[in-house]
Amino acid sequence: MPEPAPPAVAKQKRPPKHNERLPAEQDSVASVAVDVPLPHLDRPFDYRVPVQLDEAAVVGARVRVRFAGRVVDGYVLARSDTTEHDGRLQWLEKVVSPEPVLSPELAALCRTVADRYAGTLADVLRLALPPRHARVEKETVAPDTATEHADRGSGPVPPPAPDDGSGWAAYPRGPAFLEALVAHRPAHGVWQALPGEDWARRLAEAARATLAAGRGAVIVVPDRRDLDRLHAACVEVVGEEQVAALAADLGPAERYRRWLAVSRGRARLAIGTRAAAFAPVSDPGLLAVWDDGDDSHTEPRAPYPHTRDVLIARAHGSGAALLVAGTTRTAEAEVLVRSGWAHPIAAERSTVREHAPRVTAIGEDERQLLRDPTARAARIPSVAFEAARAALGAGRPVLVQVPRRGYLPAIACAQCREPARCRHCHGPLGIPAGTEDVPAPPTCRWCGRPATNYRCPACASPRVRATVVGAGRTAEELGRAFPQTVVRSSGGGATILETVDAAPAIVVATPGAEPVADGGYGAALLLDGAALLARPELRAAEDTVRRWFAAAKLVRPGPEGGRVVVVAESNLPAVQALIRWDPAGHAGAELDARTELGLPPAVRMAALDGDPEALRDLVDTTRLPADADVLGPVELPPGTRLPGADERTERAERILVRVPRPVGRELARALQEAQAVRGARREREPVRVLLDPHDPL
Repeated sequence: MPEPAPPAVAKQKRPPKHNERLPAEQDSVASVAVDVPLPHLDRPFDYRVPVQLDEAAVVGARVRVRFAGRVVDGYVLARSDTTEHDGRLQWLEKVVSPEPVLSPELAALCRTVADRYAGTLADVLRLALPPRHARVEKETVAPDTATEHADRGSGPVPPPAPDDGSGWAAYPRGPAFLEALVAHRPAHGVWQALPGEDWARRLAEAARATLAAGRGAVIVVPDRRDLDRLHAACVEVVGEEQVAALAADLGPAERYRRWLAVSRGRARLAIGTRAAAFAPVSDPGLLAVWDDGDDSHTEPRAPYPHTRDVLIARAHGSGAALLVAGTTRTAEAEVLVRSGWAHPIAAERSTVREHAPRVTAIGEDERQLLRDPTARAARIPSVAFEAARAALGAGRPVLVQVPRRGYLPAIACAQCREPARCRHCHGPLGIPAGTEDVPAPPTCRWCGRPATNYRCPACASPRVRATVVGAGRTAEELGRAFPQTVVRSSGGGATILETVDAAPAIVVATPGAEPVADGGYGAALLLDGAALLARPELRAAEDTVRRWFAAAKLVRPGPEGGRVVVVAESNLPAVQALIRWDPAGHAGAELDARTELGLPPAVRMAALDGDPEALRDLVDTTRLPADADVLGPVELPPGTRLPGADERTERAERILVRVPRPVGRELARALQEAQAVRGARREREPVRVLLDPHDPL
């Protein structure tokens, strides 16, 4: 009988020699998003993974690769065994960090945002991912402490009790929205908060319902003041261990530390400003944005996405609930409601009347004009002074909202009314605050040069007049009118006040810097309403309504409460919306007007800015949709700075391209391809592409 054969011995692979590169045994090909913002290179590239980097080169890791002869940064998008590249693959040079910062879900969201705004993935990744901080990433926690912290951060959150007095009961659809969050249903809502509503606590309660259901939440606010208020409410309602507040002013170390807490699952509620829309919350159940009409939600860097649109795209991809919230409603939010994709969450009219203050406008009462015939021409008419005196007499503070900061930020010729401009850079002239003995000369608001011997270039007159009065001059005038009253300033170059006491005082504030008064203001004076509404901007009326409502909601509510005086004609639609406290009606009328005129959001629109010749070349090489409407070109103001330009240009134009909303993706794709062609040809003159710009006019 033959002897049995000896067992087969597995052939062992020899370890690589020094500096020798062997491919990984499995998934030896890495698809890498290279950090190169050139449009014609906006695609993943395959690289060979050496065995030395196999364990560290996980999906989402930061890596270094050789590209076009130099070593650049990148992110691993995927690992596989095959490649479509016919030639020889380059090797991964280095794994900067094995931390998986770019999850497949976040990578897909960034790709969607880039495609919607005709941008590149590299640009969006710069907005979504904070810079790495090596010391923070290497921080270690003792095992027992780490386990305890993870248990606190990811443990169950008790659901709200049915009789906990939640303020969502004031809105007929509010409780149903919370129930949808608990049941993992992708509800979409547009919430109109009541005047005086503790909006931060309501959002915290919605986040608590989401976390109690085992999912994460993201809430985005416009600025740091709102973030501090929201953070305090979330800590009280949800618990400090669950919350990570993300903001750009935290510093690189602390910002990255909090971002990692979200990415690693220790914090399941991410709140913050604009960039927090990309917070890497796992399995998000709620995506919310507060005050989406604030221009702080528009990213000033390419491809210029808006927070609301980023969250809408994220809700589509993740199946999360979406809440667009604010005291007012934008035309874009009205589109969501009219399309049926989102439902309005608003209180009954009787409840609104109970919470809203009394609003007075110029000319709504004939007796008012009989008592003060100059009310229509006066900047602060007698009815405003009466409201201020009554509030101060009752021991309450008075809020005065001034739309411009500075002293006299805009001046014109006193004879011919020609706007005063600088002789050097053609910037607008203004008069800063001086002293009683030495008044300040007109000064350029762009270059800062004083115009000591100014003469109008049209009529040679040396005299100037104010076209806009700033917060500084307003505070000075009110101090003379009420000599026994303390006058405080907030914003507009002064310190921004968070709160004021319930004592007689006049608070002059610019929009967004209004402090909260203890117990509410006794009166609010909204100045320069006609100037606000007359601005040549698409969103002038919408933005004015938002500013007025933001100030009016701080006034004591009810018929016996405070009083709001808006210095504008009572028959204007924006003023009527404030008097009736009907922001939804104003948003509907605004959307109807824009639909009739063919303006966003009724249509998708692209604004193309650049050198005239470069613009014509871009339009000629772009395969625009068949029903695209090209408008322009028009000259941009002198001194416009274009991306990639070293200095301000004196010769730039804008072309607008509008298409029906269903064709918006086709327009974005066509502009992406045209920019790729220009990039491949190495065109030197930059062209800025803005999809759905905040102000296309």
